[in-house]
Amino acid sequence: MKKVIIDCDPGMDDSLALILAIKSGALSVEAVTAVAGNYPVDITSTNALKVMELLKRTDIPVAKGMARPLVRELPSDPFSHGSDGQAEVHLPEPVTPLHPGHAADLIVETVKKNPGGIHIIALAPLTNIALAMMKAPEIIPMISGITAIAGSYGLNKYSTANATGDNPQSEWNVYVDPEAADFVFKSGAPLQAIGLDVSTHFDVNFTGEELQELEASDRPEAAVLHQMIKFVLGRGFESYCVLIDSMAVAAVIDPTLIRYLTAKVGIETKGQLTLGMTVMDTRHHHAWTDLPDIHVAYQADYRQFLRLVMDAVLL
Repeated sequence: MKKVIIDCDPGMDDSLALILAIKSGALSVEAVTAVAGNYPVDITSTNALKVMELLKRTDIPVAKGMARPLVRELPSDPFSHGSDGQAEVHLPEPVTPLHPGHAADLIVETVKKNPGGIHIIALAPLTNIALAMMKAPEIIPMISGITAIAGSYGLNKYSTANATGDNPQSEWNVYVDPEAADFVFKSGAPLQAIGLDVSTHFDVNFTGEELQELEASDRPEAAVLHQMIKFVLGRGFESYCVLIDSMAVAAVIDPTLIRYLTAKVGIETKGQLTLGMTVMDTRHHHAWTDLPDIHVAYQADYRQFLRLVMDAVLL
């Protein structure tokens, strides 16, 4: 099984991604680290613990990380995940304690214990990961890869039609902490970025038959997913909102699921209308050679992805 660290900010889609990672049987989740993003870090770390208890996997350490971006204040997410941050699922309050250390230190410790053997699945602002790299730059070549829900690349209409940052051009995770994203993108660690172009495509939606399957199941994970879908549909959104972060997990479980192109990408850290925008330089001539080469998702097998999620929650 592939060993992974999951850095997240639950959030309903992070919660489902954790369920997929653990129930897939394909990943060994070595640690879960929480950061401020969709909600303050006290809530995101508590929500991560709730999922671990739901799945009876309290052996996996959950560590609380950064409460704010590297150099900015934490913005307020314009998209609501409900009063509990998990689409009104209202899982029981956890009794399991958090890992005593800081999330960045747990990332460093876990990578050093498994040099070359840890893949980081980044579902949140990249603050914890950037801090870990800053504190211990020697871990960067030890990371086998990073798959991140990060950015919006202008590859189709969904890249801006479904912009999740609080401006017309950005994706939430990069928008919250563009300086952290800039650092991680430039770090040299192999990075696969799944942007809004792919993760919010309207083909990432369950059928009526699949919703009936979920409703009929006696699995608690299926009930959680069904409630999340009801929550977003009831607010006029599509069910892809529940699935965004699961796509990064699915991409690590099954590398054939998503296709990538390689491009030079820069992070906008100053613009008012474009803060957090991920800018690809695809020019034939005069391209900026100092921008890092990133693997950018441009296509996915959405039906295969949805079936992967369904199988995980129904079994």
